Amino acid sequence: MSSTLRFQIVGEAFKKKPIEVPNREERPSEFFAKYVFTRQKMQKYLPAEVYKKMCDVIDGSAVLDMATADAVAAGMKKWAMELGVTHCTHWFQPLTEGTAEKHDGFVEHDGKGGMVEEFTGKQLVQQEPDASSFPSGGIRSTFEARGYSAWDPASPVFVIGDTLMIPTIFISYTGEALDYKAPLKKALKAVDKAATAVAQYFYPDVTKVISNLGWEQEYFLVDEGLYAARPDLLMTGRTLLGHDSAKNQQMDDHYLGSIPMRVAAFMKDLEIQALELGIPCKTRHNEVAPNQFELAPIYEETNLAVDHNMLIMSLMKRTARKHGFRCLLHEKPFAGINGSGKHCNWSLATNTGVLLHGPGKTPLDNLRFVTFIVESLMAVYRHNGLLKASIISATNVHRLGASEAPPAIVSSFLGKTLGELLEQLETTASPILSEEGLNLDAESHSPFEKVGERLSLSLDIPQIPELMQDDTDRNRTSPFAFTGNRFEFRAVGSQQNCAAAMIVLNTAMAEALTDFKTRVDALIAQGTEPMKAILHIVREDIKTCKPIRFDGNGYSEAWKQEAARRGLDVETSAPIILDQYLAPDTVEMFARMKVMRRNELEARNEIKLETYTKKIQIEARIFGDLCMNHIIPTSTRYQSQLIDNVHKMKEIYPAETADRLNRTNLRLIEQMSEHNAFIIENVEQLIEARRVANRIQDYREKAIAYHDTVAPLIEKIRYHVDHLELIVDDELWPLPKYREMLFIR
Repeated sequence: MSSTLRFQIVGEAFKKKPIEVPNREERPSEFFAKYVFTRQKMQKYLPAEVYKKMCDVIDGSAVLDMATADAVAAGMKKWAMELGVTHCTHWFQPLTEGTAEKHDGFVEHDGKGGMVEEFTGKQLVQQEPDASSFPSGGIRSTFEARGYSAWDPASPVFVIGDTLMIPTIFISYTGEALDYKAPLKKALKAVDKAATAVAQYFYPDVTKVISNLGWEQEYFLVDEGLYAARPDLLMTGRTLLGHDSAKNQQMDDHYLGSIPMRVAAFMKDLEIQALELGIPCKTRHNEVAPNQFELAPIYEETNLAVDHNMLIMSLMKRTARKHGFRCLLHEKPFAGINGSGKHCNWSLATNTGVLLHGPGKTPLDNLRFVTFIVESLMAVYRHNGLLKASIISATNVHRLGASEAPPAIVSSFLGKTLGELLEQLETTASPILSEEGLNLDAESHSPFEKVGERLSLSLDIPQIPELMQDDTDRNRTSPFAFTGNRFEFRAVGSQQNCAAAMIVLNTAMAEALTDFKTRVDALIAQGTEPMKAILHIVREDIKTCKPIRFDGNGYSEAWKQEAARRGLDVETSAPIILDQYLAPDTVEMFARMKVMRRNELEARNEIKLETYTKKIQIEARIFGDLCMNHIIPTSTRYQSQLIDNVHKMKEIYPAETADRLNRTNLRLIEQMSEHNAFIIENVEQLIEARRVANRIQDYREKAIAYHDTVAPLIEKIRYHVDHLELIVDDELWPLPKYREMLFIR
């Protein structure tokens, strides 16, 4: 790209004005879920008996039969056609981290040479995408094309444009999961069964436990022209080179600052579309880094929340382009400033309205609360390495442990109040929860009541009312923090499908609760009173899972050493971390909980390793091209200009004067020569390292080779490229710089 074009692009970016977003006359509550086939719309468009059957299907108490499916399809088609719909698609989540769809028209022959618009129960319930063209990890050969997508009635059908979008699972011809939704639904079924059984110790009327998820989506916006002028952003989602801007986030002035007008217009447009699709957007704000923002909804049932997150990421990308932006979901698009994550707030609740991770008011509630907290810790402790594997990737590794996000060691922060209570319960008898018995009739004065309690905080400032203070501070370095009535898993990457983490977390929780109930029931069978049996096992587990509890600074070197001493997984190499998917306890857990078989885990392991390799491979190729076809020619051109200037100075001035005046130019020429030579030599090494790695047949060993030899060379060379950026004439530099990309006007 010529320097003239670069400056034209930058200039246009600074002139852009926000696109007007039409004001809606209705309040959000009035157009919420306008394009979703909700229960209210089912009641309107379906016969009463069909509507009742569908409610049972959605709630999991009935199986969808074809007669009901045909009736639902007829009502659904009528509703959709009133919205101008002409096509339908099964919308699923293959193992590509994105979504997939194949559109079919409402078109069939009428037998008379014409056509009719038709949509049947068969089309609604099942389709046949080409399974050979999606990652399968060896489950399917390239010549074995058949795969099935099947409707998930628990996630409502919705409309985008002229297309009816049907959320589905995606499986192989032989039944193995080729997506995220199928194992997620199995994990949710497992945790429902296990948690319901334990909850019934305390509340016999509980018949179902729901896993809830509230995600917080971080993202960057950059001007579309600047994005198009950066081949690295275009092809990899991140800048592979670029020196820090003199001003970035060090002033802390962007975080929660005033939202730029163009961004506010984008956010409003996005929120309207999201609300119309039933996504309950709640929060929006500037994040820490320049051009970084966040969107968060009200929590939802986990399966639906995952679907909505995948949908919102698609909406963000499409809406950003409408407003002259590109939305960057890469975890680390810019070096030197904070990257983006996706905090996942997770909790369990009963169908009777009890939040199982929330503290209560009675002794019975207290025991229930501590039981589910401790068993959550047991799940994370047993499978901390697997939880890390669920969120590790070639992109998320740039963010984890970078003093801006959770470290690459999974631990849990409980806070002072809850931590002290567990310590007390472990070592001494509680006045309410004691092995001598549980006085359920006593008025509770348990210290557990303080967990989640809001205290008043008087500031003694005129006109400022008393603040409500939480019982404990927050710890931003903790990957798995208790935040009052839920756990927040903060290590998930911004562009990742959060189903991967939720599959592991809910399955591990199901295993922990199943084991807990087995041990409690064994004590009860021996004659121990139920509440005393529960308390005894809780105390055992408090001691067992103690290594996972850490309230200190997760960024410190001391913690890395302490975590290793405690037996936690401290591995930092992504390919080796992914070995956790095939660890014996992982395979046993998923098989026992009936979530995934060994071959499905092997497939996921292989896909993740191949994806890691391919991402580094693409980055290395793009980086080499940028260095040799953009940076070196530009640097050489400027160096030639300086050399020419040196010669001309010698022609004009006496030798002594010329030497003095040329001193700076000669130093720059020497520095550039050193940088150029290093870049050229090491790009050749980078190419050779790729060649060597590509000859490795084993996908794990190939990924390790890319991690150990290719990725480090990119960072090593980048140092010299970024220093050239500071030397070369700004008018010659071929790529938009950080200072031009990071500040939206």
